[in-house]
Amino acid sequence: MGKLHVKVAVIGAGMAGLVAARELRREGHRAVVFKRADDVGGTWLYDPRVESDLLGLDPGRDVVHASMYWSLRVNLARQLMGYSDYPFLKKGCGDSRDFPGHEEVLWFLRGFAEDFGLVELIRFGHEVVRVERAVEGGRDQWAVEWRRRGGEEAAAGVDVFEAVVVCNGKYTQPKIAEFPGRSTWQGEQLHSHNYRVPKLYKNKIACAKENGKLVFQDESSMYADVIIHCTGYRYHYPFLKMEGLVCVDNNRVGPLYEHVFPPSLAPWLSFIGIPYPTFPAQLSELQSKWVAKVLSGELVLPSEEEMMSSVQEHYQRIEELGWPKHCTHKLEIGKFEYENWLADRLGLPSLEQWREKLALIGLEMLKSSDGNWKDTWDVDKWMQEEGFGKQSLNRS
Repeated sequence: MGKLHVKVAVIGAGMAGLVAARELRREGHRAVVFKRADDVGGTWLYDPRVESDLLGLDPGRDVVHASMYWSLRVNLARQLMGYSDYPFLKKGCGDSRDFPGHEEVLWFLRGFAEDFGLVELIRFGHEVVRVERAVEGGRDQWAVEWRRRGGEEAAAGVDVFEAVVVCNGKYTQPKIAEFPGRSTWQGEQLHSHNYRVPKLYKNKIACAKENGKLVFQDESSMYADVIIHCTGYRYHYPFLKMEGLVCVDNNRVGPLYEHVFPPSLAPWLSFIGIPYPTFPAQLSELQSKWVAKVLSGELVLPSEEEMMSSVQEHYQRIEELGWPKHCTHKLEIGKFEYENWLADRLGLPSLEQWREKLALIGLEMLKSSDGNWKDTWDVDKWMQEEGFGKQSLNRS
């Protein structure tokens, strides 16, 4: 029996969506990518706008997808941010630092999309508002409803697909810190999702006012003008109409077999890029290869019952580690078991030693008190001293 070639909707054109489209096409599938913005990049596409509700609590607000602030630099060495056959080289917009600014990452993703001919697959300016199972010709398929804003070019429609791959990212829906008095405090509050530049807050923690008093758990207090909630994000899929088959409960997306496939809907619905912390490009590439090969029939998933059993075992493991439910998709730092499990499914070699070692050293640097470590650490020199040459950047 030959490979299956299916029509697949990919939602998102960031680091995950782009590589998903490439791997699907490599496997012979027909991919259509929906992108709300007019450019690729996802979270790396800087947008100076902020939302009208700075805490992101109003469901009717006009959502700004990106959470990028203007001065952001990556905290993962560029040597760890490339795809297996497309390293993040020191060229582009002129930022050759090992830990470059966000503009360099966007340049990298644009180059990836152009070099692999992915731009032609993308419907820019198309926001997906509904994904729902539909019966077409006696078989289950997926209805993808979209809309395009913008004056005379405004439009809406519904297309039918055999499979859907969700790659809309996880840094858009703010998670707010809840504490007594938050809703009545008179000062300014915002989530870091809506922070862009520091000048708006210049000379703010300089004077104390009685109505700005904050009390902490140890009974210490301070006066402040602004509370910025740097409390992370929630997985958010408002377009999915799954009738409870897939839901988000306290930041647990589930049930998902190995963070990718809902057992009752596999392989026709999948999610890319949910687990953390990891190497985003590499993880997305491995997951995308797996999804593409499962859809083609080259690789076979366990039965629905076996997948559900695996999900329950994972939940049990989370409890044994003492992690709360919202850490369901957290990977154990420094072990790289999940990435190597995916590689094994695909018949690829395990994670290279230099990646593991570089990641662990970078983590220690991140915890250090040296605020200049991104500029003082020469990663290329370190790799040479450790015996890892430039050829290590490409993975077969």
